[in-house]
Amino acid sequence: KPEPKPEPKPEPKPEPKPGPKPEQTSAPSEPATVTKVGAADLRASSSPMPGSVASAPLVFVEARFDADYLRNPPPVYPPMSRRRGEQGEVLLLVAVSVDGRPEHIEIRKSSGHQRLDEAALRAVSEWRFIPARQGSRPVAANVVVPIEFRLNT
Repeated sequence: KPEPKPEPKPEPKPEPKPGPKPEQTSAPSEPATVTKVGAADLRASSSPMPGSVASAPLVFVEARFDADYLRNPPPVYPPMSRRRGEQGEVLLLVAVSVDGRPEHIEIRKSSGHQRLDEAALRAVSEWRFIPARQGSRPVAANVVVPIEFRLNT
């Protein structure tokens, strides 16, 4: 009776090297390197390509505030600002949580009028957002929200 051949030992697979982890800070800051894409790009990249590497970087999609179904109301134009003819644009940097709520808001650029800036802050603090995504996973991220105050003349 022939002797059974010993089973070949499987070759050890090399451990995948973990990629760099993003730094977490207590103060909001914009990611240093991100790939900005739209929803169509995300759908197109959602299925893996044949022969793709499983550890390829995931696509980052920014948080959004402009979807109609969010029903984010515009800020109330302060009556005193209307009377005084105050106008301007406020840029707000909003830290959006994984559940789409604003966690921290700061003024990136003032309108030049405190009443308008405060009205923008009040309104956006009540808004809901579509959270940013890393691949298919929601992640906390920052988004810049422009608020324009213009009088119809």
